Amino acid sequence: MAIEVESKFQAASQRTLQRLATIDRLGRARLGAATVGLELDRYLDTAGERLAAAGWACRLRTRDNRTIVSLKGTAPSVVGDRSGLHRRPEVEGPATANLDPSTWPASAALELLLALVGGESLEERLTLDQRRTERDVLLDGERVATLSLDEVAVLDAAGRSVGRMLVVELEHAGDTDAGEMAAVAEALRADAELAPDPLTKLEHASHLIAASRATE
Repeated sequence: MAIEVESKFQAASQRTLQRLATIDRLGRARLGAATVGLELDRYLDTAGERLAAAGWACRLRTRDNRTIVSLKGTAPSVVGDRSGLHRRPEVEGPATANLDPSTWPASAALELLLALVGGESLEERLTLDQRRTERDVLLDGERVATLSLDEVAVLDAAGRSVGRMLVVELEHAGDTDAGEMAAVAEALRADAELAPDPLTKLEHASHLIAASRATE
């Protein structure tokens, strides 16, 4: 099972994201050209939240008319010094926008999902509607990570907007040397307009939804 390794940060403003979309380097790493895409992330669970209880999150991501299902471990995995470094298991596979997983193509992700839900139906718990800017992070001409700059609108299960997030993620690629990646991440931690984030987008979104319900 693959392990996703990434450093997460909260950005102070949209101008922070715009600046990071145009700078040439992070530390000694060179940044590639920026590409922009629109993504719709729908987080699913059963009515009784079997996935959350088992320590997993299920995300359906649609971009450019292509949908992928991602199962991500939700157990605490952040480095204790609050550096914003996250490590968690991840399994991905092809899917469709249909919430019935039996209609999706076969994959390891689908197999795991069906085992976890035990025949129960899936429901949409929340949606993240995001504009994502991505840049390759290059060391000595080799891509070692992806820098993602995300403007995120959070919608509850009824489609109501409950808040926004500005997120920066540095996702490691493959077997990148840990020391080299630490140096690149340190360049982000040294940025006064970025704050290392111990929480995932799903956790932030869940807090926003809970706060919205509390005011109803």
